[in-house]
Amino acid sequence: MSVNPITHFFSQIYYGWRMVGLVSAIRVVGGGLHQYGFTVFFLPISEDLGLSRAATSLAFSLSRAQGAIEAPLVGYLVDRFGPRPIIVTAALLAGVGYILLSWANSYASFLTIYLGVISLAFIAGFVHSPMVIANSWFIRRRARAMTVVSAAVPVGGALISPLLAVGVESLGWRWASLASGCIFLLVCLPLSFQVRRSPESMGLLPDGELPQETPETGASATNDFDNKQTSIDATAGQAMKTAVFWLLVISMTARVACYSTVTVHFVPLMVWKGLSHAAAASLLAAFAFINLLSHFFLGWIADKVNKPGLLALCHLVPALSLPPLIWGSALWQFWFFTAVFTLLDASFPVVWATIGDFFGRRYFATIRGMMSFFYMWGSFAGPVLAGGIYDRTESYMTILWGLFVILLFATVLNVILIKPWANKMSTVRGTTVAAA
Repeated sequence: MSVNPITHFFSQIYYGWRMVGLVSAIRVVGGGLHQYGFTVFFLPISEDLGLSRAATSLAFSLSRAQGAIEAPLVGYLVDRFGPRPIIVTAALLAGVGYILLSWANSYASFLTIYLGVISLAFIAGFVHSPMVIANSWFIRRRARAMTVVSAAVPVGGALISPLLAVGVESLGWRWASLASGCIFLLVCLPLSFQVRRSPESMGLLPDGELPQETPETGASATNDFDNKQTSIDATAGQAMKTAVFWLLVISMTARVACYSTVTVHFVPLMVWKGLSHAAAASLLAAFAFINLLSHFFLGWIADKVNKPGLLALCHLVPALSLPPLIWGSALWQFWFFTAVFTLLDASFPVVWATIGDFFGRRYFATIRGMMSFFYMWGSFAGPVLAGGIYDRTESYMTILWGLFVILLFATVLNVILIKPWANKMSTVRGTTVAAA
């Protein structure tokens, strides 16, 4: 009986990569229709409902605050019930939410649907749960797996958001919103039912390791491996009692505050430096593309090096791009800043892989949720404070110097973690060898 070569090829791929591909496909749709798609819907909704830009922007800021508040509960639910029910519910609510949004006729209904249905679902099922999948199925290749999942969002922005913009332009935002809801229901919902919680739930091991028989009994060492891995996992309470937890939280807060400030103010900042609006928008497109490439580059090397050391470098280099931007307006200064500042976002999968290295797999979602509760306020406060400073001074000078100092501070925090991470990984690897 002949074997289908395509079927045979896919059967040889570790099931964890199938799970990463599955949740990445879900995030491609979510990234294109929601995270980048909100920008596409921004002006049409504002004009149709008679809203100011500040009022429409408030929805985005409130969704960030909402994400911080709900993150600990989401983390607990994912650890308790697994990511699949969360992702299924999120895909369903995102689809229904965008269909309902197409009928919104007031600011109150817009906020209710956007915050109470769409954002509530999206943060839980499209942001937190996919990263948990990557952390659960991988240990040695954790950073690479998380990079693939993280990069799915800018891929969606590059592939789907332009099509969404065409739909909004030709059909109107309401029909485009209705179509978006249907895509969530027809694509993401069926995919979400195929998610599997962990390799152990299917009799497998992380990273595709093969179960080995113990010399004494000939029995599989899968359970022994699992028990030893569990023994080095930290609960959320235990993690929060460590200095490592708070060093990571503070550095992440600084990082997201700086990155959110720049992404929200990127075009106004470049116009302030003398570029035309069109040239600034083109530079923003390059910023997104370089971000995608940087994701894969960092993910490729992260599992081979000291992760906190890599993170320190990914904070230091963006910091060093700020003084040239402050002091001059040459083309190379714009491109240097644009190219290296993307390292802040591209290194985020490395951050979560580092957290997985320190605290393990079993309670990762809960620990991630507790961290998110603290650090996400940085993404809320950074752009708002920057806008207030600019309104008072009509200059980005103070803001850029402030970002420079904050990033240097975050660099130092990551440097402090270099030795603890090395000690932790030597212990984990020793335990894994013993388990095998």
